[in-house]
Amino acid sequence: VQLQASGGGLVQAGGSLRLSCAASGRTFNTYTMGWFRQAPEKEREFVAGITRSGGVTNYADSVKGRFTISRDNVKNRIDLQMNNLKPEDTAVYYCAAYSRTYTIPILTTPHGYDFWGQGTEVTVSS
Repeated sequence: VQLQASGGGLVQAGGSLRLSCAASGRTFNTYTMGWFRQAPEKEREFVAGITRSGGVTNYADSVKGRFTISRDNVKNRIDLQMNNLKPEDTAVYYCAAYSRTYTIPILTTPHGYDFWGQGTEVTVSS
């Protein structure tokens, strides 16, 4: 599957952005999807994930209550609605996918994800 992320930009603290990730192919609903982010000089970290059907989601503690992940298996896309943005949310955001089945619903480490989008930059000014 090929992934294309979009929607990043510059926003003031307290503002909102909506990221999208479009996927190619006809088997999108066989992939668990996730959003990760990487700030300068920091490791890539898990932000949010969603299972194949969209029935289960998971969030990093730092974004719970502010970010919402969703997916549309007809349009082959996932979104990340980001509200009440903070300067510490500044990073390049990546969408990612994997198709294997694990004992947990959603992986939170980047190592298990097989496919990655190119990243979209989010900058939150104070």
